[in-house]
Amino acid sequence: MKNKPRKLPDLRTDADAEAFVTSADLTDYDLSGMVPVRFELKPKDRSVNLRLPADLLEAVRERARQAGIPYQRFIRMALERAVQPRSR
Repeated sequence: MKNKPRKLPDLRTDADAEAFVTSADLTDYDLSGMVPVRFELKPKDRSVNLRLPADLLEAVRERARQAGIPYQRFIRMALERAVQPRSR
């Protein structure tokens, strides 16, 4: 009988992540909460100026901080999700 899956450690740097995947057996870990990640390879060749209420911008910045990403990337990701075709 297999043991209960372990939680992934909090990896704060690329070096920590590389060291972990080099030595860990990922089948021992609970990966059910994983989500696909898109790497940003396309150049950003257009810009947008957007006026927002201060409280909305602060809420966006806080959510981005919690996600560990810059707030402009957070906004871009939200826009990308908004225009994705809905799965049925």
